[in-house]
Amino acid sequence: MEKKDIEELRSRVPCAAVLQKAGFAIDLKESTRKAVKYRRGDEIVIVIYDVKGWFDARSEAKGDVFSLVMHLASIDFAEAAQRVSDLVGFVPSEPVWTRPARERDTDVGIPDRWRARRKPWPESMTWRYLRDERGLPESVIRAAIQQDRLREGPRGSMWAAHVDETGAVTGWEERGPEWRGFATGGGKVLFRLGPIAARRLCVTEAAIDAMSLFAIESQRSDSLYLSTGGGWAPATEAAIRVLASRPGALLVAATDNNVQGEVYAERIATIAAAAAADYRRQKPAQEDWNEDLRASKRRERESGGNRLPHARRPRQG
Repeated sequence: MEKKDIEELRSRVPCAAVLQKAGFAIDLKESTRKAVKYRRGDEIVIVIYDVKGWFDARSEAKGDVFSLVMHLASIDFAEAAQRVSDLVGFVPSEPVWTRPARERDTDVGIPDRWRARRKPWPESMTWRYLRDERGLPESVIRAAIQQDRLREGPRGSMWAAHVDETGAVTGWEERGPEWRGFATGGGKVLFRLGPIAARRLCVTEAAIDAMSLFAIESQRSDSLYLSTGGGWAPATEAAIRVLASRPGALLVAATDNNVQGEVYAERIATIAAAAAADYRRQKPAQEDWNEDLRASKRRERESGGNRLPHARRPRQG
């Protein structure tokens, strides 16, 4: 096959077509416009770069439409090229987004967009979303605001800042009743909540989970609660490596209780080993820490208790 033929196929056949033909389905709740998650049983493939690229959430595999077919079917390039050519003209279904696409404002940078948004205040839409729908104690919301980690997003959503080593905002996680995503034009590094110099470093997959674990552990003063924002960007890994290099560091893989969470936990364990840091795996009882937090609040209401019983208070250490 000529190079120009290969390039034409690559431009005409999206990765989404391969996945849908192979029986994968879109996980809309876990997807954004820039990264659409496809599932088939325990298999997870993320489609990126306007459906022209992909990566496997459970391994280091990634590439274009040809490498995707080779990865799924364990075949060579020649056979993969034939299968891709068979998909010319196949139009995969599109995700139905609940929020219209935004035009990127190239004249306003990430720091300015962040500063332009108000911090949540008691009984604001974002405050009620975090307290009433996500079950976060008001003391935790206040702590995150005090560290300048939260902003009011559109329609009652929350913006949770990702910052670099210097504390500069690089982007933010966006979560709300009808929306989840990441700042357009922003970069994932780490959401950070707690004492910046802490040596116990709890790595979660979402800012909501970092704040939930912060609440479950009664806002431990020796711990920094982190979120990767549901991804594993090179800047995120580099930031975790810097934190792991602290003298006496303890890396806690507090990722989700599922297959993807285990993959991330293994990566965190590898970083800890390379930095000669201590390591611990800490799982929520449910799938994530926010589910644990909300379950504990339900039990509190049912029992008529006056305090938040922790879903499964992790052992101190």
